[in-house]
Amino acid sequence: MTYEAPIRDMMFNLDHLSQWPQVSALEKYREIDRTDARAALEELGRFCTDLIAPLSSVGDTTGARLDGDKVVLPEAFATAYAQFVDMGWQSLAHPVDHGGMGLPRVVGAAATEILNAADMSFGLCPLLTDGAIDALQLSGTEAQKELYLRPLVSGRWTGTMNLTEPQAGSDLGRVRCKAEPRADGSYGVSGTKIFITYGAHELSENIIHLVLARTPGAPDGHRGLSLFLVPKFLVDQDGTPGDRNSVNCVSIEHKLGVRASPTAVLEYDNATGYLIGEENRGLEYMFTMMNAARFAVGVQGVAVSERAYQHALSYAKERVQGQAIGLAPDKTTAIIGHPDVRRMVLRMRALVEGGRSLSMAAAGWLDLSQNGDDDICAETAPVAEFLVPLVKAFCSERAVEVASLGVQIHGGMGFIEETGVAQFYRDARILPIYEGTTAIQANDLLGRKVLRDAGQTARRFSAMIADTEAALQTGSAKLQDIAARLGEARAAFDASLAWLLETAPNDPRAAFGGSVPFLNLTGTLAAGWQLARGARAAEAELQRGNETGFMAQKITTVQIFAHHILVECESDRARIMTGATSLLDEASQV
Repeated sequence: MTYEAPIRDMMFNLDHLSQWPQVSALEKYREIDRTDARAALEELGRFCTDLIAPLSSVGDTTGARLDGDKVVLPEAFATAYAQFVDMGWQSLAHPVDHGGMGLPRVVGAAATEILNAADMSFGLCPLLTDGAIDALQLSGTEAQKELYLRPLVSGRWTGTMNLTEPQAGSDLGRVRCKAEPRADGSYGVSGTKIFITYGAHELSENIIHLVLARTPGAPDGHRGLSLFLVPKFLVDQDGTPGDRNSVNCVSIEHKLGVRASPTAVLEYDNATGYLIGEENRGLEYMFTMMNAARFAVGVQGVAVSERAYQHALSYAKERVQGQAIGLAPDKTTAIIGHPDVRRMVLRMRALVEGGRSLSMAAAGWLDLSQNGDDDICAETAPVAEFLVPLVKAFCSERAVEVASLGVQIHGGMGFIEETGVAQFYRDARILPIYEGTTAIQANDLLGRKVLRDAGQTARRFSAMIADTEAALQTGSAKLQDIAARLGEARAAFDASLAWLLETAPNDPRAAFGGSVPFLNLTGTLAAGWQLARGARAAEAELQRGNETGFMAQKITTVQIFAHHILVECESDRARIMTGATSLLDEASQV
């Protein structure tokens, strides 16, 4: 089935959920209007439908392989990537100062969804390059920016993030990679890095690795890490790639999914690297890239969900099997006529649109927090930071659910590779693991975003939702129904928050034992909140007679989310507040 970019829903979210009036009023974006955004997304959608989406099954079947010291990808990838670069798609949401188009982050988020829905294996390469660009913009020297940013923004060069090592896993304090200073100001970087997405390939002219390593005498643990720029090919002062650096791919992983995205093991043997920022602040700088990548992985979750939903909906409408219960019992029906298939399809749609609404709203907050004046940044940064782990966790975890529902809707055919839906399930499964597992996001939410400010931002989040409930109560019966379900979910959040704030100081194990359910509750509530805001906007458009079919469907989708998904918040509240007793009981030890 052909993928079609959901431009109409993206533009609805841009107009009504992304704080577009405030974002477009920023000095950085005053020359941009929504017609520019729509034109860019429509053109990218056509490009991805025609050229990138067909790569998905090819890449899944062929995969990536290591041939000597080179990683070989399906031949069509090179052609597609060259056209991707020629059309300037890497530059979409990057500053014009370095050759970018300068579109807002919310447009970049929509573009990331489109590209990764077409083929996540292909989309991972630009995603990591985006993160490298962000890190260099914020932490690189002016000379580094001058030399490296323009070719990265163009996509001629690609970027990677080198964090973990065989003995370290997620505990980066155990990183052993060394960086020895040289007389010329460079460093000799030595060590092994694992799980490096697109760490080796032949698509681009150069690969710029951002590497965490330790200098001599650095403190133990994460406080002793520094960040280094290590190019695959050393770069002359005029920007021309020259000699090959001593960094080599020694193997690539054989993976459950995203098989055409090469996940490399890289060996650095006194490779030439350049310090980014100050020594021993590497993890702080790298967190910029990690945070961007975490948000982007959440958007990838929306992308895979959308692709799985489109595939399942098409199949459910075409597959004729069985008699419709209560409707013309003497006739067979397409399976979409069966109540439970309808339930699954509508649940998929609600989760997809919930994730998209959350990610695009968060993108607006991120833009305001990073590009506004001091007052705007102070006002928006706490909310933006609060939303990032929600986007990552909600959208990635729900992507696995949506992809699994897609397999179920196909029945036995869903278990057969030829239908294509098994690939969505396999591809989605990495997302709750990438860039920090769900538990790491939960620890971040509870530890850094809630306990650190004694719940101040969390209470503000709840108050904003309460304001939305009050606004919905002035609308139709459908909106009032949504408000009631949203209020019940918020009450579960408030009760959980109060319990965690009270419990954590005295019994942190009990509190953090409920951190993942709290993350799930908060993410579900946040997505429901944004959908509810959208329902109110859709009703206003309906009253004006605008796109009545689309707007009515939008409201119905929000009702589905409210009746079938928001109600899960109460279950999570019970897990948080009463689950610790059995979880930590000595008798439960394994």
